[in-house]
Amino acid sequence: MANPERVAVLSDQVAAITDAKIKQIRKVTEETAILAINASIEAAHAGTAGRGFSVVAGAVKVVSERINEIAGDLSRELKSTVVELSHLGTEIGRQMRGERLSDLAHHMIEIVDRNLYERSCDVRLWATDAAVVGSLESPTPESALHACSRLGVILSSYTVYLDLWVADRNGRVIANGRPDRYGSVIGTDVSGERWFRDAMVTQSGDDYVACDIARSEQLHNAEVAIYSTAVRASGKADGRIIGALGIFFDWRPQANAVFGGVRMNDEERTRSRCLLIDAQHRIIAASDQTGVLSETFALQIGGRVDFYTDRVSGKQVGFALTPGYETYPGMGWYGVIIQSSPSQEG
Repeated sequence: MANPERVAVLSDQVAAITDAKIKQIRKVTEETAILAINASIEAAHAGTAGRGFSVVAGAVKVVSERINEIAGDLSRELKSTVVELSHLGTEIGRQMRGERLSDLAHHMIEIVDRNLYERSCDVRLWATDAAVVGSLESPTPESALHACSRLGVILSSYTVYLDLWVADRNGRVIANGRPDRYGSVIGTDVSGERWFRDAMVTQSGDDYVACDIARSEQLHNAEVAIYSTAVRASGKADGRIIGALGIFFDWRPQANAVFGGVRMNDEERTRSRCLLIDAQHRIIAASDQTGVLSETFALQIGGRVDFYTDRVSGKQVGFALTPGYETYPGMGWYGVIIQSSPSQEG
């Protein structure tokens, strides 16, 4: 059990022990008072011989009443202190859990950014590959076949991609890396797709396009992150644009690997849900695989705090905005972790 949670538990235990002990004191004083009354009665029956004993019985009664008053004072004074201590422990626990969830969410989105930064490097490098450039500068069946072969070699080393496509200036795909798996891709018209349109207006070979997560019908409806850039004459950064290269990152297994790397024990995972959401708060990955690309998450962003307790569910939410990595600025995505408390699960 985490330290702040332990504080809250100990506060409750102190309150219970204090209440029990005060009740015991009051019971003893009540018994003492009854004994004092009985002694007074017996002393009265004894007449003159019992006068001394009557004085003692009276003193015992006074002491009993005083002890009872002290117990009452103790109960009132301790009660407010223990309640404040309990509230303080709960607040410390909420604060520490929230900060931890936020840190974990930041770690998630940071890993995503580092991974996607590499994708931005890959697409810019491969757009200068001689086989890719040659298939567009000298478009023949042989050059297209050579480009397919070259893209296949790249894919054999970079297993995080589903496919790589080369499209000519008109938006017709002339080569891909896995024609055996995705045979219908060649000849596809992608002129209306964002990755192609934006790639064709990039200013130099240093520029690239990053698209939000989407499903690709041509790639068996897989969830992909598409990166693209223009292919330029002679592979030069300032060369004229002769086509575009699109690379299709296999998103779901990579996102699941990010979730698997979150530092939680098995018990904590059972009451936690990890999400990656885009700038529009659309769920683009979820540890429970629900709502992906079909639901949004109502993230409460306000002030400088990056965690909060949901007013409806009572669950704690920690989040972090994409920090970007090196030349990759990020796309406004968030890492989010929603977690119920152990008491909620119990």
